Amino acid sequence: MTTAHLPAVVPAVPAVSAALSADAVPSVAELSIWPASTSRLGNGDLAVSGVPLGEIADRFGTPAYVIDESEVRERCRTYRNAFPEAEVLYAAKAFLCRAMAHWIEDEGLGLDVCSAGELELAVTTGFPPGRIVLHGNAKSPHDLETALRLGVGRIVIDSPSEIARLAAAVGPGGHQKVMVRVVPGIAAGGHEKIRTGTDDQKFGLSITDGYAQHAIARILDQPGLELVGLHCHLGSQITSVTPYLAAVRRMVGLLARVREQHGVVLPELDLGGGHGIAYRPGEEAMDVTTLAREVRGELIESCAAAGLTVPRLVIEPGRAIVGPAGIALYHVLAVKRTGEHTFVAVDGGMSDNPRPALYGVRYAPRLIGRHSTAEPAAVTVVGRHCEAGDVLASDIQLPGDVHPGDLLAVPAAGAYQLSMASGYNLVGRPPVIAVADGHARLLVRRESLEDICGREVSL
Repeated sequence: MTTAHLPAVVPAVPAVSAALSADAVPSVAELSIWPASTSRLGNGDLAVSGVPLGEIADRFGTPAYVIDESEVRERCRTYRNAFPEAEVLYAAKAFLCRAMAHWIEDEGLGLDVCSAGELELAVTTGFPPGRIVLHGNAKSPHDLETALRLGVGRIVIDSPSEIARLAAAVGPGGHQKVMVRVVPGIAAGGHEKIRTGTDDQKFGLSITDGYAQHAIARILDQPGLELVGLHCHLGSQITSVTPYLAAVRRMVGLLARVREQHGVVLPELDLGGGHGIAYRPGEEAMDVTTLAREVRGELIESCAAAGLTVPRLVIEPGRAIVGPAGIALYHVLAVKRTGEHTFVAVDGGMSDNPRPALYGVRYAPRLIGRHSTAEPAAVTVVGRHCEAGDVLASDIQLPGDVHPGDLLAVPAAGAYQLSMASGYNLVGRPPVIAVADGHARLLVRRESLEDICGREVSL
C-alpha cells in the first residue's frame, strides 16, 4: 500500500480546479481517499481490486457497499507493525459481518464489541472470545449474561451500578477480568456529538469528580472481579496526536494514585480509538506511525516519572481500518434545479448513511461509468427519503450534464454506514460486496421487503 493510502496526516493539497472538464482522469489527489488498489478504466469507470465498479452495480444493483478486502487487511498490518507490543482491537461498531470478523482474526487483531449481538456474531463465526472486549455505557442483563457465558476477555465497566450487577452475575467462585472507563477531561473529535473524553457526556467515570477513583475501590473489593487496567476514549475522527499524549499523562497519573492508595499496579492501559481518516482530497488523517511512536515515548516517560512499570497498551481503531476500504454506489434517479440550487437525487440516502445528517460529514461523490465533456457544476446530492435533512453531499462538483441513470461512487464509505443503517420508509438496507484479486463476492445480501414484512406477526 502506498503512503498516500496509509492512515497518515496528509498535508492539504490544492483542490482540483473546477475548470477541469469532467472527463479528465482522476488526479493523484482525488484518488488519495480511494483504496490503494483503485485503477482508472478507459470508459470513465474505476476498478477496485481489479473489479470495475460499474460491473458491480450492474450485477448487484444499487445502492450497494463495496469493501476492498486487501485494503482492510493492509490497514490491520499497518497497526500491527506500528504497535508491535500493544494489543490492537478492531472496533466492531464501525462495521461488522462474518467475513470482517474472519479478516480481523486472520490478521491478528482482537475485537471490541458493544452488544450481545456483535459478540454473538463474532463468536459464532469462530472468533476467540478471550480476544474480545465488551463495551457499553448501559449494558443490558442480556449483554452481561452473554459475555460471561461465552467467556469474553474483558468487560469495560462504565457506571457504578454495573459493578454490583456484574459481581452478582459472576457469582461466588466466578471470575471476570474488567477495566474501568475513565473520563480524562480532554476535548477531542471531529464534531461535538462524537467527543467522548469530557465530563459533559454519557460515557465513563470522571477523574475530576472522583467517581472513577470510587469505582476502582469498589471493584477491588469484589473477589469475582479482577481489575486489569484503565480505559479511556477521547472521541472520533481525531487527526492530531496531541490529545492522546495528554490522555497518557492523565491516565498514568491515575495509575500512580491506584498504586499509592491500594498497593495495586494495573497491567493494562487502553487508549481507545477515534483515529481520523480523510473523506475528501486534502483532508488530514491520523498518522498511525507517528501516533505509535509518540504515545509509546510519552507512556515510557510518564511511567518513569511516576515510578511505574509500563503497562501493556491497548488501542481500538475501527474507522481507520475499514473506512477507507469502503465505497458506496448509487444510481441517479432525478435531477432538479430549484432557484440557484441543483439537486441530484439518488436511490439511497439517510437510511444507508445517516452521518451527514447527524454530524455534518462531507463526502466526495464521483461520476463513474461514462465520460462527460460537460463543465463541472455545483450540485447537492440528496437521498430519496421524506426528510429535508436527507443530504449526502452538499455543494460538490459533478459534470453539468449529470442525469437520471448515471452512476455515482462515494469513497471512504466503509465505516458507520451499514452499521447505522435504518429501515426508514421501509427501504431495505443495501448489500455488501467484497472485492479481492479481480473477483467480487456477496458478503451481506440486500434486505428485501419479505425480510421486513417477515417481522410482523399479526394484523
